[in-house]
Amino acid sequence: MADKKSPASGWPLVKGDFHSGDANSPVAVVTMGSHLDEQGVCDAGAALCGSCKTENLGLEKVIANVIANPNIRFMLFCGTEVKGHLSGQTFAALHKGGVKDGRVVGAEGAIPFIENLNDAAIKRFQEQTEIVNIMETEDIGAIKAKINELKARDPGAFAAEAIVVEVKEAAGGAEEAGGEVRPLSGEMALITARMKIIEKMVTDIGYRDKFAAGVYAGKIEGLMIGLIVSFALVGILMMR
Repeated sequence: MADKKSPASGWPLVKGDFHSGDANSPVAVVTMGSHLDEQGVCDAGAALCGSCKTENLGLEKVIANVIANPNIRFMLFCGTEVKGHLSGQTFAALHKGGVKDGRVVGAEGAIPFIENLNDAAIKRFQEQTEIVNIMETEDIGAIKAKINELKARDPGAFAAEAIVVEVKEAAGGAEEAGGEVRPLSGEMALITARMKIIEKMVTDIGYRDKFAAGVYAGKIEGLMIGLIVSFALVGILMMR
């Protein structure tokens, strides 16, 4: 039997649109935009099963629960892709390329900006899990068969202990509706993404302006020092 470890106390730590099952299972199932029989999938042997409709907060919640349980070694992606957000594609891109300047490398979704996961958490997700992609599949029988296949390949718990990450509900890319976080509409997602890009560009311009001002000030200061030294040398020579 594969070695197992205890997940973080109170696992699953982050609330979301999912069900939990056997904490010793090596498989977490993400149904993306589909709502299937999540409890039935957990009863079939999954540690977690639920949807992920946003490529930022929703993705962060799933990863936070996965790295809090070293026994989860496979991420089984199924169900339909979420229009505009492309959470499935973003998941795969994050696992492959990580994050640069807060944005998932290679992500094609509208707002794939990561705010709650640091480099260590992302690296742990990449190293702990293997992505198994059967996206667009909603057949419960096929999903359960894949779970059994992955359980047979169980390599045991990841070597390191559980990592606990706090995911703040106020992260960008979602709307609050009756206390429930839901994905933005496609149009609003695009507007939000462009606003974030513009904000980053303005910040970069500010840094460049500060750098240019510093260089200019340095040049003036150097010129004045040079003149003072020159005058001093001339004065010394004239006194001889």
